[in-house]
Amino acid sequence: MLSRLIGILAVSCFTVPTHAALDPNDEANKPAEIMPLAAQSLLLDVAQAGARLVAVGGRGHVLLSDDQGLSWRQATAVPTRTMLTGVFFVDAEYGWAVGHDETILATTDGGETWQRVYFAPEAQQPFFDLWFADRQRGIVVGAYGAYFTTTDGGATWTGSKFDAAPIDAAAPEDEFAPDYHLNRIVPGGDRLFIAAEAGHLYRSADGGESWQTLPSPYEGSFYGLLPLAGDELLAFGLRGNLWRSADAGASWTQIETGTTAMLTDGLRLDSSQLVIAGLSGVLLVSSDGGASWTLQQLSDRKGIAALAPATDETVVTVGEAGVKRVALGEQP
Repeated sequence: MLSRLIGILAVSCFTVPTHAALDPNDEANKPAEIMPLAAQSLLLDVAQAGARLVAVGGRGHVLLSDDQGLSWRQATAVPTRTMLTGVFFVDAEYGWAVGHDETILATTDGGETWQRVYFAPEAQQPFFDLWFADRQRGIVVGAYGAYFTTTDGGATWTGSKFDAAPIDAAAPEDEFAPDYHLNRIVPGGDRLFIAAEAGHLYRSADGGESWQTLPSPYEGSFYGLLPLAGDELLAFGLRGNLWRSADAGASWTQIETGTTAMLTDGLRLDSSQLVIAGLSGVLLVSSDGGASWTLQQLSDRKGIAALAPATDETVVTVGEAGVKRVALGEQP
């Protein structure tokens, strides 16, 4: 099952060094191997680096495509075999990837070569996702409320216990509230949003300096958010749950999806063409800005973890079956 929910320990507030002591016998400290079938192995995220696509996943695999996903090659200098769960580029050159053992990698050449800039295996928990405002300022989120920030391009990282103001400003804060897994962080206009465990959703209007807890339409975990035009927003998660907000998350309306598969990622190709992906090879496609949806299911029924655009009518999927190009509307 494709899931970002793996980890044991909570993160308390502290400033951490960028490198942990290295055990040469630990797989996490060995460079990723060049594997002939890497493009068909488990991959968990994909991002655009200019015209290039960069996918990451199991055993430290980083794959690069310069032809909109038609062909892939493996990056030859990745300093870990740790599972990589998220990747983000601010431009064609500068990018970062995160993964298990609180691993953060950085690249300045479009993903050709990578350096490990943070690593804390003693924490025994993974990072799940990341976002950068520019080449200097970034946020990483993960299991049990892990929340790390950098202001120097990832040279140093500060970890803190994630905190969000309650929905009702007059309500007392729960001193013993659980540390929910923070599964996905996405930008939407001048705001940031986080999708989290146990029905939790968060919004920031100041670049992540502070967060507000949003009203939640259900108690199951959210695995992704897809900002649309203006204040419109989609949130999705377990058992095919898909919800739409017209007011930046203040209220929600459920969308019938026709599936009980866990929904994992969303993509806005243009103002009207939307795609939501999930486990069991599920793709939900809308050509009218989300007013109606069509269920498309890949014949192999392999879980999809993330999406990237290829052409106007084609997307790149990554997941259990590796990387694929999928024509939207095409039925098996």
